[in-house]
Amino acid sequence: MTSLTSVIQDTVAPNLAHHPIGTTKAALHRIADSKGWYWGTGRRKTATARVRIRPGTGEFLINETPLDEFFVADRDRKSLEGVMEKCSLKGKIDVRVNVLGGGCTGQAGAVLMGLARSLFAYDLNLEPVLRDNGYLTRDSRKVERKKYGQSGARRRFQFSKR
Repeated sequence: MTSLTSVIQDTVAPNLAHHPIGTTKAALHRIADSKGWYWGTGRRKTATARVRIRPGTGEFLINETPLDEFFVADRDRKSLEGVMEKCSLKGKIDVRVNVLGGGCTGQAGAVLMGLARSLFAYDLNLEPVLRDNGYLTRDSRKVERKKYGQSGARRRFQFSKR
């Protein structure tokens, strides 16, 4: 019976022999798919983003739309460009994103996290930069549900003594 380690060594050992992590489960995600894309998934509120990156000319498309047209708010664009600048990869990789659900802020946060995860899969040496800036940390805040007997999640109906 073969162990998981021996199977991994047979299939991916040439790519991972020099890497300090070796043949762990985390190292399996470092390998690109058949077309050379590195994948990352990000979530924020109710938005989900599937991000693919590969070395290229710096093209950044979200739902087949350029970044500047998809996110019209400066804070969203600058946050995504900031990741690329801090990793010194701006203009060196192509990014393709499919994002669903949520609003502008949730989608921007989902794309940001997906981009960070795909950059981590692309180059494991970027982990300290991504982790120190909080790009790999999931923001778990969501909208609190409305409760019965109240007008909102926390707001109550007006109280009347008489």
